[in-house]
Amino acid sequence: MARIVQKYGGSSVADAECIKRVAQRIVATRKAGHEVVVVVSAMGDSTDELIDLAEQVSPLPPARELDMLLTAGERISMALLAMAISDLGVEARSFTGSQAGVITDAVHGKARIIDVTPGRIRHALDEGAVAIVAGFQGVSQDTKDITTLGRGGSDTTAVALAAALEAAVCEIYTDVDGVFSADPRIVPTARKLDRTTYEEMLELAASGAKVLHLRCVEYARRYALPIHVRSSFSGREGTWVVADRSTEDEGDTMENAIISGVAHDTSEAKVTVVGVPDRPGEAAAIFEAVAAAEINIDMIVQNVSAASTGRTDISFTLPKAEGQKAMAALARGKDAIGFEALQYDDGIGKVSLVGAGMRTHPGVSATFFRALADAGVNVELISTSEIRVSVVCRADDVAAAVAAVHSAFGLDAAAPEAVVYGGTGR
Repeated sequence: MARIVQKYGGSSVADAECIKRVAQRIVATRKAGHEVVVVVSAMGDSTDELIDLAEQVSPLPPARELDMLLTAGERISMALLAMAISDLGVEARSFTGSQAGVITDAVHGKARIIDVTPGRIRHALDEGAVAIVAGFQGVSQDTKDITTLGRGGSDTTAVALAAALEAAVCEIYTDVDGVFSADPRIVPTARKLDRTTYEEMLELAASGAKVLHLRCVEYARRYALPIHVRSSFSGREGTWVVADRSTEDEGDTMENAIISGVAHDTSEAKVTVVGVPDRPGEAAAIFEAVAAAEINIDMIVQNVSAASTGRTDISFTLPKAEGQKAMAALARGKDAIGFEALQYDDGIGKVSLVGAGMRTHPGVSATFFRALADAGVNVELISTSEIRVSVVCRADDVAAAVAAVHSAFGLDAAAPEAVVYGGTGR
């Protein structure tokens, strides 16, 4: 008998019929002899609807009260799912994040998990019940207030619980059959990955792949917890996210493929700080101002200093939602930092090529940039890691860039494989 944690996204529990179908899958797992803990998201677009409602009431709702409101969506899902499981003859008990022992810091809207103390979950399992936990939420260690983990936080809840409970696997159920080599909405011939590594999945998630949340992959890697990404709408094998993508067959180890996939992201904007004095400490002052506003940045590029002026330009990308806050923070420090002007551009997109095999295969960058050139895509920024190459281009060019790069590396399947059962890819 194994202990299994299953997470179901919003599209998997979008309505009463979906909840009943999920309940049947959970009961089947329980009757197979496994202990089951379920983490559930809010139904369908409930979270977005609650945010819209809050904005109708208040243009700037207090963060504490917004968290209190948004956690209602998951509480509704968990209670309804527990009812559906009980109707199938299996005891189920629902728990909020705080009742499940998810302890966080005090940052509302994007809290981080500090600890998980799942005593009540263990007790429920010991008594033969299925434990249903509301995802996306916890309780602050210091203030005891309800907190939320940010969008995609239910993934993180599930992996954190699985690690604390020493589960055999964390199954992430979405409305697609796994992780694909590209977004099938842009590349219909994208291929499903049978296995990928934590390292590759981290790069894909950070580069815009929406199937798994970045922080949940970080958590899984830390505890060497296998993740199985699969669809709640089919019985197909999904994608395993593990430490090593190689598989052993009769003593032989299969070499990793060069490229895992192509990811894209159109949710970022670019800020350029123009005319920065080229002297030590200026870049630090710029990014300290941004950090003080609690803004995460992604790519950074500094131009060569102009000999005639002794000044340079620094560009960086960040989430569009935080663009104006960053501009305001920098504007306040203009005199102290000494730059000349600020430029803001939200018409960009990021395209990334990810694969552990590029470490040992020359020519990957050449093929990547030749594919972009042949597709007529102009590159504005470039960033790399050991297993990733990312570029910023015009948002209108992203689809063409992804399709061109995907084909250039021979990632296209002979026929379309992907089915988005629920319509959202989550």
